[in-house]
Amino acid sequence: MKKTFLISLVIMLLASACAPNFNKEEEVVQQTDSKKEKAIIPKFSISDSYYRTILPFKSGDARGLVAANVNNRLDIGEFETGLMRLSQSAFPADKYFYQEGQYIEKETVQQWLKRKKNAQQLEEAQKKSEDKKVQNLGLNPIDNEQGSLEERNKRSPIYLSHILEQDYLVKGEDEKVQLGGVVIGLALNSTHYYTQEQGYPREVKIKQEVLEAEGKKIAEEIVKRMRGMDGLSQVPITIGLFKQMPKNSITPGNFFAVGTIDKGEATIDKWTALDEKYYLFPSSDATKDYRDDAMMFNEFKVKIEEYFPNFTSVIARGYYKDGQLQQMTIEIPIQFYGKGEVIGFTQYVAGLMLEHFPPHISTQVYITSTGGPESIIVREADQEKPFVHIFQ
Repeated sequence: MKKTFLISLVIMLLASACAPNFNKEEEVVQQTDSKKEKAIIPKFSISDSYYRTILPFKSGDARGLVAANVNNRLDIGEFETGLMRLSQSAFPADKYFYQEGQYIEKETVQQWLKRKKNAQQLEEAQKKSEDKKVQNLGLNPIDNEQGSLEERNKRSPIYLSHILEQDYLVKGEDEKVQLGGVVIGLALNSTHYYTQEQGYPREVKIKQEVLEAEGKKIAEEIVKRMRGMDGLSQVPITIGLFKQMPKNSITPGNFFAVGTIDKGEATIDKWTALDEKYYLFPSSDATKDYRDDAMMFNEFKVKIEEYFPNFTSVIARGYYKDGQLQQMTIEIPIQFYGKGEVIGFTQYVAGLMLEHFPPHISTQVYITSTGGPESIIVREADQEKPFVHIFQ
């Protein structure tokens, strides 16, 4: 547990070349539509690239649903942090403060993720329920239950798997902070999974153009509903569309479009296409699309193999934005036999990293053994020297 915490802390501290900001804690008043509460702006800021969180921390009512609804751990991480990254265009981190979503409740998210019912299905649901006002708020397509199960799932797959709300607060006059904007992430399935009557798992691949069209249609409906909620009638809203990878993917998905909604508007004013993608190294896709980067990684990998034959594998995930490699995250699991060996190997890898990866790329190397993390090497973009830590 201590090692895991230390890894997280190291990554946070090194996420920017900027030095942490240790301003004094600031006591303010958080203003909502219904009440005023005392709040504290933390004195510690990792960098201007990271949002500070208002204290005391307020968890969102829908907290925890992301783990159940998003396909895998990699997608969960990228979905949440990627949405924060998108938020900075509309709500800069040096002016706004982060808070978990406080407006879209857990039950609402669960209702919106369901399939919409047709008239017959709604009538049947009302008969079975004690509540005759059964909600029909599903944003996924109707299943008319006509044809085989395979035909039905191909015709009407589940597009929307999760809705994530992030709130951004801003300080105004009289030391008051209030809601400055809301950012919504829509996790969309590139693969729809279902189970046959006999219990066999099946899947349906969803084309990118279909996913984009359906995602934008769902986003428009969500904006209309949000404008009817208390406290959200006037604030600016940003919506990001996230493409989930299949369950067995070893690279995360990516945001591919972002929509902006001006203050008080109920329609999405503009959609902006995003060019973001993760590649696995080594892989045929990386070699095909980015041959030079693939060769750079392979040369690095060969040098490691020459030094230390007792390795399992050397793999990496490359993050590309607008066709340019921005970040390389490398994992090296090796069987170590002593701490001296750890130190020597880590120093060797750090030298190889400086030799093979250009300084404009943010590079992170995690060296592990069966006992857990052994060392970490991090060099942020444009830093001259890497940070190296040997776990004790």
